[in-house]
Amino acid sequence: MIIVKGLSKAYQVAKRSPGVKEAMKALFKREYKVVEALNDISFTIEPGEIVGYIGPNGAGKSTTIKVMSGILVPDVGTCTVMGFTPWKDRVQYVKHIGVVFGQRSQLWWDVPVIDSFELLRDIYKVPEQEYQSTLALLTETLELQEIIHMPVRQLSLGQRMRCEIAASLLHSPSVLFLDEPTIGLDAVSKIAVRRFIRTINEEKGVTVILTTHDMNDIEALANRIILIGKGKLLYDGSLSAIRSQFGTLKTMTVVYSHHAEPLKVEGAVIESWTTERAVLSVDTAQTVISEVLISLSQQVEILDVAIDTLPIEDMIIQLYKEHQL
Repeated sequence: MIIVKGLSKAYQVAKRSPGVKEAMKALFKREYKVVEALNDISFTIEPGEIVGYIGPNGAGKSTTIKVMSGILVPDVGTCTVMGFTPWKDRVQYVKHIGVVFGQRSQLWWDVPVIDSFELLRDIYKVPEQEYQSTLALLTETLELQEIIHMPVRQLSLGQRMRCEIAASLLHSPSVLFLDEPTIGLDAVSKIAVRRFIRTINEEKGVTVILTTHDMNDIEALANRIILIGKGKLLYDGSLSAIRSQFGTLKTMTVVYSHHAEPLKVEGAVIESWTTERAVLSVDTAQTVISEVLISLSQQVEILDVAIDTLPIEDMIIQLYKEHQL
């Protein structure tokens, strides 16, 4: 479905030191630095996959999405989606993809949502019967009945994002690019969006590329993740492989009677500490949990203990640190 080979993209960014003098100097002679947004990125995505495309801020995630959706042209490398080169075959290509950017809107601000949908139907030349059928499905599954006739400016962020996703799917695309689709949403809206993405993937076979900082989105939807950092591909594999790699890492939350002095526990890292509660990280491949508990019981009167697997966010951070070394 998607083949990316050796993508590289660099930007020239103006730079100057602070101060009025430096600002005046920059008017006549600007200095630039080159920032590599992408550096030799390669991967393939099969039809029907949901792939989490993740990395820290400035890693190159949005740049990759913009190249794959035809908005940007890479400096080096090739990209084909369904046989199209996105930036060359743009007119024909956009009929087959849907794009949602969390901070951008394709809806007209001052008109009712349904008017924006009608305009998008005309732009994509969607047959009337197909449009009505798709609209009915989207309205029901995304619960748009009460908001579809309201102006976009009167919608909450969660309502607008549901409408944005519906707008991107009116022409029944085969590939859906989602860039931070749940940013700023409340818990209920996030769950609704995740459920809908899973539904269209399972029932219609839509291929989904999901870029997000919310690891709960990734855990709920994606079986495969691609991790990039500073424009370079760091990891391409399954979430289950990451869990296997870091599954020995446990988080211990210990509640105890008042204890004024800091704890000292060999074989564990104390992440946080108060006079009545401590959170520790333990690698069970190297240290037995019972030994940690014995060490703690010799220092404090333990009232409660909770042991959890390392959250997926922390696993990703550990993975990122490993590849950055």
